[in-house]
Amino acid sequence: MRILFDQGTPVPLRDHLRGHIIGWSTLENGALLAAAEGAFQLLITTDQKLRYQQNLAGRKLSILVLMTTSWPRIQKSIPGLRKAIDRLTPGELVEFTPPQ
Repeated sequence: MRILFDQGTPVPLRDHLRGHIIGWSTLENGALLAAAEGAFQLLITTDQKLRYQQNLAGRKLSILVLMTTSWPRIQKSIPGLRKAIDRLTPGELVEFTPPQ
């Protein structure tokens, strides 16, 4: 799967998603979505307001929103994160909250 990270996604996460092609973007919101659509299947972002700021209707790009930027919390939940990624369907937005 081709996955695009936004600028807030913790860098070490890349090493835990082996087998996927990872891209990195410094674009924001609308420009980021336009660039990602068609080139990637999944956007991993930390922008918790994305669904309210952008029209996501009709997109084929799946979006996984990390509800924290805390790498220690995310790292502890890598198996659950991988499962969430595997279950995503095209155009779906899922919020992922690692346990405390």
